[in-house]
Amino acid sequence: MSQDPDHDRVAKLLQDYRAQGLRIATAESCTGGMIAACLTDIAGSSDVFERGFVTYSNEAKNESIGVPMDLITAHGAVSAQVAQAMASGALAHSRADVAVSVTGVAGPGGGSAEKPVGLVYFGLARRGGAAESWRHIFSGDRAAVRAATRDHALSLLERQAAA
Repeated sequence: MSQDPDHDRVAKLLQDYRAQGLRIATAESCTGGMIAACLTDIAGSSDVFERGFVTYSNEAKNESIGVPMDLITAHGAVSAQVAQAMASGALAHSRADVAVSVTGVAGPGGGSAEKPVGLVYFGLARRGGAAESWRHIFSGDRAAVRAATRDHALSLLERQAAA
């Protein structure tokens, strides 16, 4: 039996991508690499996980994966537009076929009325297709928000594998 309850879930996700010959890239802000770490915890993940970008600052989003600074200025780093640009940028700067991105306010500070603590935008892009985004508000402390963000990103990747 696995020590980590997510081990079997992530192993199946990787197997589904492997069976389709697809590779994954991640672009993470508020999770700081947790999604990439979760995927690479599984032995043999190297044939599916292509690379991960941790783009915590606005400059990193721009310099590493090409998110336009004017897009960040216009909508804020925590926005649907930036999440989509992060996912598209991760594809453009990798050999992956599918990219998932996350940008949010993990807390405990940094929230506002428009963008409360727990707000996370997710992006998903598949090579040859348009990037999509989703908005979620998670409850709990910083650790809970980040864990829920990681788990939801895995769900998006699972749905993409089944599509």
